[in-house]
Amino acid sequence: MGAKRNGASIRRRILARRLRELREGARLTLDEAAPALDTSASRLSRIENGQQKADVHLVKSMLDLYDAGDQWAEMLELAREAAKPGWYRAYGLGDNSYVGYETEATQVQEYAAGFVPGLLQVADYSRALYDASPLPRSAEERERDLAVRRIRQERLGSDVDPLEFVAILSENALRNPVGGRAVQQVQLDHLLKASELPRVSFQVLPDGRGAHPSLESGFFVLSFGDLGEPDMAYVEHALGAAHLWKEPEVTLARLKFDRLRTLALAPGESRDLIRRVAGEL
Repeated sequence: MGAKRNGASIRRRILARRLRELREGARLTLDEAAPALDTSASRLSRIENGQQKADVHLVKSMLDLYDAGDQWAEMLELAREAAKPGWYRAYGLGDNSYVGYETEATQVQEYAAGFVPGLLQVADYSRALYDASPLPRSAEERERDLAVRRIRQERLGSDVDPLEFVAILSENALRNPVGGRAVQQVQLDHLLKASELPRVSFQVLPDGRGAHPSLESGFFVLSFGDLGEPDMAYVEHALGAAHLWKEPEVTLARLKFDRLRTLALAPGESRDLIRRVAGEL
């Protein structure tokens, strides 16, 4: 089910890191390399930080200047992949959006503090959340966002482009009738069905656990498999979101997630709780 969709966000970071390593291996500073490449040191710095695209012609010049040797073919292929627009661009999302990074991830861990994770939401539940947002959304924009969510969810059952999803959600998220009780019932039924997917695992953090490591907000930890990029943490909060790449920050996110898993119900107990909540409706 589903075809692999392109994403440029992580490819651009990989290309940036590899180009920086080649320049440093050639013992050239930014100020020394830039004139030889007919560009500025500031532009070169942005490319090496993954903040700006590098066209293939410039990459060829860099490989020549840095004497890349047998890395030419691999680096050019990487440059072409990084230059392709991600599928999400057609839906108004940029390469630095969360979706841009999730597209390249092989595993997502998420703690959802107050609502069902987006990868497990039914459409009417998502619509209700969009309607509650203070940000104005046209009907067309809302349907666009729903389409993006559907595409993301396809990976949970895909053999071509699989995504492993490990989630922890609060009991409050189960009991909160987002969209009304009829939608809540459909959403709970969907959670039970999703729990049968081989790449989906979730646990419920029951009410009454007291203080725990992430009372303030939900968060994500994304892993990128054999792409060679380090894990990324992503935090959503009431006023925005933040991408976190520094190892101490990502390590803290992993530790918090592991701690929450020990406090949450086991997967089987979590399904039993969902059934009980559904039976109370």
